[in-house]
Amino acid sequence: MTSPFPTIANPLVLAGEGVRLRPVTLADVASVAAASSGDRASYGFTNVPHDERSARRYVENLVAERLSGTSYSFVIEDGRRHEVVGMTRYLTLRWWFAREAPDAVEIGGTWLAARAQRTGVNTAAKRLMLSHAFDEWGVARVDFKTDARNDQSRRALERLGASFEGVLHSWQPSARNDEQGLPRDSAMYAVVREHWPEVRARLDNRRY
Repeated sequence: MTSPFPTIANPLVLAGEGVRLRPVTLADVASVAAASSGDRASYGFTNVPHDERSARRYVENLVAERLSGTSYSFVIEDGRRHEVVGMTRYLTLRWWFAREAPDAVEIGGTWLAARAQRTGVNTAAKRLMLSHAFDEWGVARVDFKTDARNDQSRRALERLGASFEGVLHSWQPSARNDEQGLPRDSAMYAVVREHWPEVRARLDNRRY
């Protein structure tokens, strides 16, 4: 029987609604750099590579995390144009009950090229990842966290249907360029298994 948890031999690819998510590889460095090369105004609170050199380091780290089981990163492809338009990942995977699949997971590390923002790509990608987490892995919850000052991200999570659970103060390093070495407050959101049918219906009623 094939394990429900993705491996190198059994990579996880999610596709639907004009969006395709596939595991990032070193062959994607140039495409990742190109996707992040447009208007960067929305990246103030997010770690996004700024050129091909930083994109290589970024992708190398994400591939290493996947190999170690720390996170599972995807490139987001526009299914119509077949081009990379951003990144996202599963992270903070937790196993509680000796299952092969995780019992809880976070979705994060998400950013989109300027041309893909406000197009429905993010909603479609989140729909795919939430569906896989709840319907295939059977997780109890999916977490989301963002810089507490990132109003754009917080509004997007609320539109998604995630519930606000509070602010964790000095929870992790800030991703702002002018705050290197400083902690940030993280606003925590989640979708739990009991609320997934309602969230799924909300997402399915939105046009991508």
